Amino acid sequence: PRAMVLPSRLALPLAATATALLMLAGAVQAQAQPGRAAEAGRSTRNALLAHLRAAAPQIDRDVLALALEARSCAVRTRRADTSDVFTVIDYRLPSTEKRMWVFDLRKQTLLYAEHVAHGQNSGGNRPHAFSNREGSYQSSLGLFETAESYVGANGYSLRLDGLEPGVNDAARARAIVMHGAWYVDPLKALRQGRLGRSQGCPALRPAVARPVIDTIKGGQLLFAYYPDSGWLKRSRFLGCDGRGKAG
Repeated sequence: PRAMVLPSRLALPLAATATALLMLAGAVQAQAQPGRAAEAGRSTRNALLAHLRAAAPQIDRDVLALALEARSCAVRTRRADTSDVFTVIDYRLPSTEKRMWVFDLRKQTLLYAEHVAHGQNSGGNRPHAFSNREGSYQSSLGLFETAESYVGANGYSLRLDGLEPGVNDAARARAIVMHGAWYVDPLKALRQGRLGRSQGCPALRPAVARPVIDTIKGGQLLFAYYPDSGWLKRSRFLGCDGRGKAG
């Protein structure tokens, strides 16, 4: 059969329509892509969450889920590099309990579960006040990136860079670092009702400070949690998957 030849006056509109439809399909696909990426990210986090909870059943599931969400957002928005080691501190818990966990995300295992001190003006056994202000002697919340280790007044220590403006970004200027401290003594804490307190640093038992620091230094992420409503609402790392505000 002979091929049908369209009149030129019809061919041009049909070609334009076909082009428009292809462009529309491309636009729809592009709009759907972030949604699919976000869903894939949530699925991956949920699987990781289950494995880490199995490794550390003492950690609160919701706190760990929030920590993984913040880490995922930081990596996806390129505010931090992908890290294999992830540290979570839950400041809701009293200082007499282990409230810091260090995970190997690649192996999906727990490396450390430790006591950690909070700032002397953050509270007694249970902290309740947090600050980014120099001289406050309070702990800071949010997502941090670990930096270099050094030897200072508190011995072997680790510098921390806060990634959240107005929340913890003054950490380096305030000398908020991880270090070992004699007053982080769990047995003494049980007798006196609390650990000794720092000037805002997440201080550890001297016996574990060096191995922990060597494990988490050099660009790994640390998430410090407390249900502070102001921080939870404005954090740039919470809600990046489309369920809340973007960072």
